[in-house]
Amino acid sequence: MIFHAEPIEFVRQPGLGAPAWRGRAADGEDMLRFAISVHRHHGRLAALWGEDRRQQGAGYRLHCVFALDEGWPWLSLDLAAEGDQCPVYPDLSGIFSAANRMQRATRDLVGIASDGSDQRPWLRHGAWPADWYPLRHDAVHEVGVGVGFANFPSDYEFVKVGGEGAHEIPVGPIHAGIIEPGHFRFSVVGERVLRLEQRLGYQHKGVEKLFIGADLAHGARLVGRVSGDSTCAYAWAYADAVEAACRVEPPPRALMLRALMLERERVANHLGDLGALGNDAAFAFGLTQFMRLKEDWLRLNQQIFGHRFMMDRIVPGGVVMDVDAAALAAMIEQCGVVRGEVRKLHALYDAHAGLQDRFVTTGAIDAALARELSLSGMAARASGILLDGRAHRQGYTPPAPYAKLGVRPVTDERGDVAARVAVRFDEIYESLRLLHEIALGLPGGETRVEVAPIGDASGLGVIEGWRGEVLVGVQFAGDGRLARVHPHDPSWQAWPALEHAVMKDIVPDFPLINKSFNLSYSGADL
Repeated sequence: MIFHAEPIEFVRQPGLGAPAWRGRAADGEDMLRFAISVHRHHGRLAALWGEDRRQQGAGYRLHCVFALDEGWPWLSLDLAAEGDQCPVYPDLSGIFSAANRMQRATRDLVGIASDGSDQRPWLRHGAWPADWYPLRHDAVHEVGVGVGFANFPSDYEFVKVGGEGAHEIPVGPIHAGIIEPGHFRFSVVGERVLRLEQRLGYQHKGVEKLFIGADLAHGARLVGRVSGDSTCAYAWAYADAVEAACRVEPPPRALMLRALMLERERVANHLGDLGALGNDAAFAFGLTQFMRLKEDWLRLNQQIFGHRFMMDRIVPGGVVMDVDAAALAAMIEQCGVVRGEVRKLHALYDAHAGLQDRFVTTGAIDAALARELSLSGMAARASGILLDGRAHRQGYTPPAPYAKLGVRPVTDERGDVAARVAVRFDEIYESLRLLHEIALGLPGGETRVEVAPIGDASGLGVIEGWRGEVLVGVQFAGDGRLARVHPHDPSWQAWPALEHAVMKDIVPDFPLINKSFNLSYSGADL
């Protein structure tokens, strides 16, 4: 497969998952030209990570996944090992601004660097030295075995905004409520926001290191805990990647059950966020009603799947559980009840002058900016971009089983908080419709097949989670154990979008704008 007449040959990976192609760049200039071509054709940067391959007698490898209308080209670039020096590759952030933080995180973890000017640490907060890289194979740091590092506070060079009346408001990383840690540096004049700069990475938990040497089962458990509100999306993306690498196709019933769980995950998160958005605009009634619906939804998950969030139910080869006729009937009945309740609340939200005053024109991002930021998912669709990995589009057929379900993607061109609220409402209705169709048309047969690892194989999984594209890249070692797993959350691209969305609004609007995205700290703090 050749994209845009570029000289790189891509080979499509096998399997029933999202269409992905593997290609190898001859050098940095080759990679740079392909990235420019993707941008010219309105594509996006989907993920970027690094790999230490010195144990295989090679050097390092940079992985870049791009997103085009046809699917996801996965381009790799080999970099020679240069002693203790950081191998260098061309900076992609001038083409795709989303590359900036991914490149900085890759330097922190693997010790390969772009040749760009922004070399500030992203995930390293003084917990380890600047010349020590936790994802290198010789970086021994297990408790009781390796070296221990003092955790020193580290200065971070925030961008300064000057001018008469300008000042800074630091918020976090520790917040007043039960919330994940993140630092927000507001540059303001009065209450008007001139600039927001984020500092994340406070939850760095070494998850990518934990994958190295793990077996398939442990990898499945670990990936489902990268970001708990998207456990089904991560588990499915990991399973797709493993199945592509091992040339295994899960049974049709398993694929439908995966879709059923993913749509239930989508509905649960939209219900919770719509309640929180009402609360952030001083409409506590909305919070209580939506949280009541979400709690009932999660309790039925517990009853049917054995877990409120359906964790550990999707695995390579299929799923570990099945549903009977009574469970399907209960879900169909619940979908009808929730649809009726949500429609009443939807009408109430639309008619509430106080809510609409806070929602409309607040935190706006237009389609052009969303494309420049490589935004995906609900936030992109709320900016007028018809982008949904579950739905047909020109040149693209969605993966099984969504190709048969006929997803009707929801968009709104306004790009503000009101648009993101409207998209959430309509996505609930669409997911409820899909759940009804799945429950009525669930095929018979097995729910799981065995998966035998193939040494040195690799695969990529892409799933349309409730926030957007969840990607997982998997590389096996020669012995069939996991050599490298990279889980990528759509929040990597959406956090910078939040910085743009708050500009020209006022500081008190930030919690509302922030909640309208509801991004994952954990998913970006690998």
